[in-house]
Amino acid sequence: MKKVLVIFSGGQDSTTCLIHYTHICKEIHCITFDYNQLHQTEIESSLLISKKLGIKNHIVLDIKYLQDISISSLINKNILMHNAHPLNSSLPSTFVPGRNILFLNLSSIYAYTHQINYIILGVNEVDFSGYPDCTNNFIRQINKVIKTGMTCNINFITPLINLSKPEIWALSDYWDAMDIILNDTVTCYNGIKGKGCKKCQACIIRKKGLEEWKLNPLFYMNSLKKKMKLL
Repeated sequence: MKKVLVIFSGGQDSTTCLIHYTHICKEIHCITFDYNQLHQTEIESSLLISKKLGIKNHIVLDIKYLQDISISSLINKNILMHNAHPLNSSLPSTFVPGRNILFLNLSSIYAYTHQINYIILGVNEVDFSGYPDCTNNFIRQINKVIKTGMTCNINFITPLINLSKPEIWALSDYWDAMDIILNDTVTCYNGIKGKGCKKCQACIIRKKGLEEWKLNPLFYMNSLKKKMKLL
């Protein structure tokens, strides 16, 4: 693939995806969404990182209206971060209903307009927070809808979908980009760059993965290469 669109939040996973594709694609576009998330620093990080990586086509799309129709501890200050979602006790409060559906829909419009056939997103269903819109099944289903509704050949690519967090750390190490991931990304739900608050679920998953990778980097690098065929 010569041209891709990366859905880029400025967090660890989307940054790892972006770094990966800067090495294998000629033209990269990035789209970042401002949905009035409380951790606005991730938008600042996305702009900083894309500039560092020399990305020329990067837009920040204002969709603050999502806060008016959805509910989550990521957009509503009165909802506690560590509780279950107020509308579905089986989901964490950080789940934003409809967010990824909207992201993929709007990204597809951008891709269609710019004649891009591949949209990259850093969703993962091995070490994640249990969001239903981060599963392989969800991605496949909505991809079918987009292809049908837009009569297009836009494909959603999820390079991290089957990787563990240590393997994702290994991928950033493979591309010699650990410094960017460690210092410039915002994974923390409280918006703290780098190591984060160390208390939210996103920080806990990130830290655990890093510690596991450090214990046996060669093992995870070999495991990564088998999964992604980077030999």
